[in-house]
Amino acid sequence: MRVTVVGSGFVGATAVMRIVQKGLADEVVMIDIIDGLPQGLALDIRESSPVEGFEPNVRGTNDYADTADSDVVVITAGLPRQPGMSRMDLLDKNAGIIRAVVGRVAEHSPGASLIIVTNPLDEMTYLASEVSGFPKERVMGMAGVLDSARLRYFIAEQLGVSPTDVEAMTLGSHGESMVPLPRHATVGGKPLVELVDESTLERLYQRTRDAGAEIVALWKKGSAYDAPAAAIAQMVNAIADDTSEVLPVCAWCTGQYGISEVYVGVPARLGRRGVEEIVELGLNAGELAALRAAAEGIRTKCADLASLS
Repeated sequence: MRVTVVGSGFVGATAVMRIVQKGLADEVVMIDIIDGLPQGLALDIRESSPVEGFEPNVRGTNDYADTADSDVVVITAGLPRQPGMSRMDLLDKNAGIIRAVVGRVAEHSPGASLIIVTNPLDEMTYLASEVSGFPKERVMGMAGVLDSARLRYFIAEQLGVSPTDVEAMTLGSHGESMVPLPRHATVGGKPLVELVDESTLERLYQRTRDAGAEIVALWKKGSAYDAPAAAIAQMVNAIADDTSEVLPVCAWCTGQYGISEVYVGVPARLGRRGVEEIVELGLNAGELAALRAAAEGIRTKCADLASLS
């Protein structure tokens, strides 16, 4: 099992560290266009292995030939958000980066599953699928795992419980069109809707939608990377270990939830073949309408990519 992470910024480097420390792959390759950056970061990670107790099976490179025959490729390359920027502000610049990167990845690892992290997430996942020509089930986006983790933490913070006691999931788009599922959320096995009122629920959901921007505004010099890296590692684990774990990811729909021919955040069973099944939850009319609206919003934005080619 070889995993490649494209992009050695904060998200990429932290994701590599988590993947290596958890022993999720036989080899992890980190690649970047900046000479010496991935090599130095990989060396630093290897030097921590005696203390942390993991196998130092990571290397850095600037040559895509060194990533050949990867089983999973995580793409984090692209410009990060800055204060005042929306994810869609990155569409033009990051589209060019994704086209270049995915073309090289497809050339050297034609059998890989792709996990897209670059923003705007939903649109970049669609673009990666188009550029690679890979089967749709082998191209997916990361955001749902991240948004769900953020929501679980905010609920735990609100109620003063451990985040591990909270189960919650978000679907739809990564951003304003995120679709929370209050009826499917529990705290210590109890329904969330029995523990907080409607106004508190909406405040928690809005904070989750704005979570990335909140960190950008606080930090002022960059964007989130620790939680995104954890979400990446969870997806890599599901694919690498063929766990069939159900995770909320940006996946290609073919009629599920009444949605077709578009990438959108849905629960998906992940394994060695990538997205092995889209799991259809029992959504009510409002939840279903919100999910379909998110899908149509993504479809419209994806159409804008044609003007940038």
